Amino acid sequence: MENESRTETASRAAATAAGRPLRDVRAFWRILLAVITPLPLFAQAVYQLLMPGPAGGDFASTLDMVGSAQGTVGALQWVGAVFTVTLIPATCTVAWVARRGAPRLATAGALLSILGFLASALLPNDHLIALVTLQGGIDQGAATALDQGLWANPVVSAASGLWILGLTVGLALVGAALWRSRVAPAWAGVALMIAGPTHPFIPGQVGSAAGLVVGAIGMAGAGVALLRMRDDEFDLPPGRRSS
Repeated sequence: MENESRTETASRAAATAAGRPLRDVRAFWRILLAVITPLPLFAQAVYQLLMPGPAGGDFASTLDMVGSAQGTVGALQWVGAVFTVTLIPATCTVAWVARRGAPRLATAGALLSILGFLASALLPNDHLIALVTLQGGIDQGAATALDQGLWANPVVSAASGLWILGLTVGLALVGAALWRSRVAPAWAGVALMIAGPTHPFIPGQVGSAAGLVVGAIGMAGAGVALLRMRDDEFDLPPGRRSS
């Protein structure tokens, strides 16, 4: 009896020393990331599809197009914001899901993709510049010169190259990692491998949007894998609060 009492006292002391367990929020993160994964490419597909018309290759044509549909272009900037805000978290999620089954491919794809997506923050948004120009009554000649100067800047040129590299090679590698890892359906990795390098070069708004939807479906496969995971497969459990 005395030995049992000592053992119980020692167990309580050990538990007290370890501290109280912290709240486990792994399920919250799994579900949140699963929801986020298809959003960026799907949002960009909507942006491409609903934009009133492609620009004719110069800023003057963009001004004319935006001027005829300012309300639509303004609303689509919010859709574009969803793409920008969720693209990096979604890409990291796909790489995280694939990392155990294909660590090298997942790492290479994530590094290239994230580098390109971060660089894209330096790229001018012609639609937004044109919209602000028209709404603010800014001199169109000055706005055109500004837009041309921005695109001619060497930093923007380098960022544009990194953006294309991340979008084509980076996403294709992430898709290959997802396919090779076997944690998601094979079609998910294949869809991302196809959409990554091809959709920027598909002619027409409908074709480009369709390519983006294929990529979104591929990323959604990683979300399905997340939902099927146990918390212990997703990440380590939380620690304990010091007493």
